[in-house]
Amino acid sequence: MKLGNIEIQGKAVLAPMAGVTDRAFRELCMGFGAAYCTSEMASAKALTMSDKKTAELLAISESERPMALQLFGYEPETIAAAAKIAAQYRPAAIDINMGCPAPKIANNHSGSALMKDPDLCGRIVEAAVKATDLPVTVKIRKGWDAHSVNAVEVAKICEAAGASMIAVHGRTREQMYAPPADWDIIAQVKRAVRIPVIGNGDITTALDAMHMLEQTGCDLVMVGRGALGNPWIFREINSRYERACPVSPPGLYERITVMHRHIQKLCEYKGERVGMREARKHTAWYMKGLRGAARLRVMCGELREFSDMKALTQAIMEENA
Repeated sequence: MKLGNIEIQGKAVLAPMAGVTDRAFRELCMGFGAAYCTSEMASAKALTMSDKKTAELLAISESERPMALQLFGYEPETIAAAAKIAAQYRPAAIDINMGCPAPKIANNHSGSALMKDPDLCGRIVEAAVKATDLPVTVKIRKGWDAHSVNAVEVAKICEAAGASMIAVHGRTREQMYAPPADWDIIAQVKRAVRIPVIGNGDITTALDAMHMLEQTGCDLVMVGRGALGNPWIFREINSRYERACPVSPPGLYERITVMHRHIQKLCEYKGERVGMREARKHTAWYMKGLRGAARLRVMCGELREFSDMKALTQAIMEENA
């Protein structure tokens, strides 16, 4: 499918996840076949105030393209100004976050809180569309709570305001991430709009992705937590979608090699001190399914220097010999 002048090849895209989908992880997932990715959310207000750390979130390497830059905020004029700044980094699109359930975002009238004001959603999209020639996309939720399930209404308003694509997470803000995602709401949005729709929620295997595509009719599936410690999921989804020979899950050697490459990139991009602090959660995710995972995760939580990876690797080999 096409998004503006960009062709998206494949059916699975990487979800934006704050504190997770940084440059190192995005590059890794794109290398394993993710068709498209989105940056961690950046504050529109902070961006317009020339905040250095916020601007760093917008850096795009060639191996990450096609990639969207995601903004959050609730003031149309601020979103418009931030979109102009973000456009200078040449992303494939500007994405507006209308789905983040985190209290520090939602309590500040941003993210999923925007679902409570559909008209404001439309004004924000319209402002961003007028500010740049890039496609403007939106990520929404099912609604704010069980009493305000309005994803279809918000999607139609965003489409009318000029949105080029909409991603739908099948849970309300109140539900956060706990209960099973409602894929039917994704199907309802797909039937209600003419622009492409991305389905999001509970994609942890290639089979999940195929079921979502079949049940909802969505154009793409968005993988979030299913990719944590498992960048191979994109390779597996692509293989199943193309009806190629099934891809074998990664062996122990590949898992360790990719984990090392991931952490090495983290340290390269963020420095060893910050990189290794963030490596603790990533390495713990790579332990899923391994023998002795509980003990290994304790070791992951104690990582301080890249040289500590040697002891972790040795423990993985001993437990899984």
